[in-house]
Amino acid sequence: MTLSRSRSKRLAAIAAAALTAATVGAVAVTTAGAAENPAEVDAAQAKVDNPYEGANVYVNPIWAENAAAEPGGEAIADQPTGVWLDRIGAIEGNDSPTTGSMGLRDHLDHAVAEGYDLIQVVIYNLPGRDCAALASNGELGADEIDRYKSEYIDPIVEIQSDPAYAGLRIVNVIEIDSLPNLVTNVSPRATATPECDEMKSNGNYVDGVSYAVAELGALANTYNYIDAGHHGWIGWGDTNPEYDNFNASAALFGSLIGENGMTADHVAGFISNTANYSALEEPYWEVDQNVGGQPLNQNPELPWVDWNDFNNEKDFTEAFRTELVANGFNDSIGMLIDTSRNGWGGDYRPSGPSSSTDPVTFVDESRIDQRIQKGNWCNQAGAGLGERPQASPEAWIDAYVWIKPPGESDGSSELIDNDEGKGFDEMCDPDYQGNPRNGNNPSGARDDMPISGHWSSEQFQELLQNAYPPLS
Repeated sequence: MTLSRSRSKRLAAIAAAALTAATVGAVAVTTAGAAENPAEVDAAQAKVDNPYEGANVYVNPIWAENAAAEPGGEAIADQPTGVWLDRIGAIEGNDSPTTGSMGLRDHLDHAVAEGYDLIQVVIYNLPGRDCAALASNGELGADEIDRYKSEYIDPIVEIQSDPAYAGLRIVNVIEIDSLPNLVTNVSPRATATPECDEMKSNGNYVDGVSYAVAELGALANTYNYIDAGHHGWIGWGDTNPEYDNFNASAALFGSLIGENGMTADHVAGFISNTANYSALEEPYWEVDQNVGGQPLNQNPELPWVDWNDFNNEKDFTEAFRTELVANGFNDSIGMLIDTSRNGWGGDYRPSGPSSSTDPVTFVDESRIDQRIQKGNWCNQAGAGLGERPQASPEAWIDAYVWIKPPGESDGSSELIDNDEGKGFDEMCDPDYQGNPRNGNNPSGARDDMPISGHWSSEQFQELLQNAYPPLS
């Protein structure tokens, strides 16, 4: 996986964000001509175990232009980020601040023209999308599964199957913040929402995800990674079903095999921490460490740990991968971790473990994740860029990735009318004091933020400032 390109290549990618209609047309003509002349098309590649290994990963020119326009932003403007298809209109390009004028085919054409090997596409438009968070609700109603299949997935499949892209590895990140909701945010749990109860009852999350995985996975050059939440969401394993998120989530994922013709072979792996803030590692404390006479994850007075089996994404993904294999997935699956905003550098980052013997003080002084509560997910104040994208950082991890483009909002701080179907979620209000899903804690969100996917210079600057590893 190429981490950076020459300055001329980088500036070319950034400049491409402002492609004129004539330029886009020229690129389309070039690839269309190649499709008519198979000798001019890169030979289709056999699928590989890890698509990121040795790949030059696509830099989204729209995000790159936004990043490069910021003071200090050129330092990371050459990093690959995800291309989000968050509406039907985004497939063709809808001139929204989220996706700009480039549709999926435009991005694929540009990737081929610029010599990239891999592009990351976020499939994100389920009916009743994100049933536990209003900020990222979508355009499709809870029962519009037929539109999801015919108007959203089918056109994406048609485009990705074009022979012009046969030599390009296409990574599809499948429907973030969806399936784990059917475990954690449904009745009879206190965290249940009516919307999640409805999506569990109508089966359209399972139907939609399995359909997307089967249809996209059948293509020769695609690699599906299904969203698997993060350790602060499904890191709890328990023999009591009321408290078991870990095993139940893996079992739910496994139950998709066979639905809509989906097989284990259609799944390259899973991704954790997408668009979230959970730390990659906690270097100064272990979750089962004995402090004050008992293990930290057995202490009922320690709200940050709260009985969780994990305190970081590396340990979580290693264990969850094993559980997924036990539930029917191939033992060749790899994990991705979104590290776009989980660096937690800056002045508040500890340099070593606390010397306190009080468990609460010890954890608070030792942890690098500075959120008030690990269930807080919206525009977290104090966050920083994490590890830069890289392939094969660990044996079970295919790559660290930046699927969430740094600088794009998680949701608005107050209600903002929009035509994108995105609501206002109180978890994005810095004055909100919480709900059962974040342990009734303050939201920890930044103020003055736009609707999800729209650019925030203030947030981007904070991410640069608090980057860890620091930017050189």
